[in-house]
Amino acid sequence: MALRIVASRPDPAIITLPWSQPLEEWDEQYVVPLPRGLSRHVVRIIRLHDRTYAVKETVEEIAFREYRLLRDLQRLGLPAVLPQGVVTGRVDADGEPLPAALLTQHLQFSLPYRSLFAHGMSTESLPALVDALVVLLVRLHLADFFWGDVSLSNVLFRRNAGGFAAYLVDAETGELRPTLSRQMREYDLTIATENVFAELLDLQASNSLDSDVHAHETVALLQQRYDALWAELTDPEEFSAGEMWRIEQRIERLNDLGFDVDELDIVTDFDGDEVRIQPKVVELGHHCRELQALTGLNVEDGQARRMLNDIASFTAHYGLGREDRSLVAYRWLTQIYEPLIEMIPPDQRGKLEPAEFFHEVLVHRWYLSERAGHEVGIFDTARDYIEHVLRAKPDEVVTAGED
Repeated sequence: MALRIVASRPDPAIITLPWSQPLEEWDEQYVVPLPRGLSRHVVRIIRLHDRTYAVKETVEEIAFREYRLLRDLQRLGLPAVLPQGVVTGRVDADGEPLPAALLTQHLQFSLPYRSLFAHGMSTESLPALVDALVVLLVRLHLADFFWGDVSLSNVLFRRNAGGFAAYLVDAETGELRPTLSRQMREYDLTIATENVFAELLDLQASNSLDSDVHAHETVALLQQRYDALWAELTDPEEFSAGEMWRIEQRIERLNDLGFDVDELDIVTDFDGDEVRIQPKVVELGHHCRELQALTGLNVEDGQARRMLNDIASFTAHYGLGREDRSLVAYRWLTQIYEPLIEMIPPDQRGKLEPAEFFHEVLVHRWYLSERAGHEVGIFDTARDYIEHVLRAKPDEVVTAGED
């Protein structure tokens, strides 16, 4: 049987991997000790030159199905790991067939939820984790994607301005449908609450989560926040013709949540006295698209919102309100952001993404200024943060961030 590799933008070095060995026998020559979530399959994180991949052994038909589905999610711009290829036709030294392998690109600076708690994530951060899962599930449902196995285990989390952004890892049970019914959404949400409930109990059993956390309250929060976000993004709203300002208000509320409105359905009654509006197409990324247009930086949406606020403060501080906004943003980029990032010592650069480092420096600046009774300079703050906070952080993202 001939070895066959179907790959997206293939790395020729993939051919050199020991495909004639079962994945669980691969050694440290290829496998790197990065945290990985629970899986029903054998999964390993491997490194080839300067690239890092997750490799999963599975049935050939399932591997190709998941590969194509992940490619569809990638084309739709949805938060999921990037598929790299499928390897089939594997046989061992005795000629016995081995499972097919699915390769995905390792997501930089991401961690499974168990690793977050193992490295000291506080109980107070649990709602932020739930919010990230809710936003991911809502985004997938808006795109008519049925997940079928919603859980914390099937997600990777990246830090996002003090919160988290969630990325789908396992699409094995997923399906892109022409339309997603309310019943299918509710079924996904039921699966989510059941799985998250069990995962929280498991964390408590391993002493990774405080025993006084009530798992049923957390899953109730998941349900409530999903319903609230879905309603804000999709529910119709009716008002009189004299309240047209409510259209802009609805759009601004969605923008504040990080969503852009690509299509809005506006209907009036026969006399034009009553107006009904309903968002038809909404997409997360309002702030990151705005920041990228101004600076070229590609970051998570919460991080982008924090940076846009800092650009606004920079504009006000230097009296640049009448200047072209893109020119002001360039000054901020070259005078504030880039010099600040360059201050990170080389041996500390794997601990946080640059955008998250910037966010944490801004938070640290508030604490220092409060303590000092006056505003502390941003670069003095960065030096203090590096010395007293960054160096003390666990190496949870050092290995996960190097690529």
